Amino acid sequence: MSSTAFDKAVELVARRPHFREELRRKLESRGFDAEEVDAALLRLAELGHLDDRALAGAETARLRSRRGLGRVAVAAELARKGADREAIDAALESASEDDLAIARSAAGRWLRAHAPNRAALARHLDRKGFAGHVIFRVLNELAPDSTGGSEPE
Repeated sequence: MSSTAFDKAVELVARRPHFREELRRKLESRGFDAEEVDAALLRLAELGHLDDRALAGAETARLRSRRGLGRVAVAAELARKGADREAIDAALESASEDDLAIARSAAGRWLRAHAPNRAALARHLDRKGFAGHVIFRVLNELAPDSTGGSEPE
C-alpha cells in the first residue's frame, strides 16, 4: 500500500520536528510531486504541526546551551536545516543569553582541556561562530598573559 505525502510527512514529524523546507526536501526526495508536497505541508501547518518560528527558537536554545555556539554558527545551522531568514532572525533576537556569556563558557571549557594558547582559543571560538569583537574580549579576559601563540588577526 502506497502512502501519501501527508502520511509520510506525519510519520517524519512524529519522529522529530522539522522545518518546512527540510520536510519539503525529504518528501520530494522520496518521489512525491511538488503539488502533493505543498498540500501536505499546508495541511500540517494548519494542524499546528509545522511551525518554523517555534522550531527555530527551540533549536537556537539547544544549539547555544548544549553546543555553545555563537550567533553566526546558530544562524548557519538553522539555514542548513531549512529555516527561513525570518525564523532565524526572530529566534536569534529572542535568544536569552548573549554571545559574550556563551563564548566565556565555551572558552572556559576549552581552557580546562587545552594548554593556554591565544591563537588556538581564538580559532576554536571562531569555529563556534562568535564574532571577532566577542573573541577578542574573551581572549583578553580569560587568556591575557598566556603564551604559545600570537594575537589573532
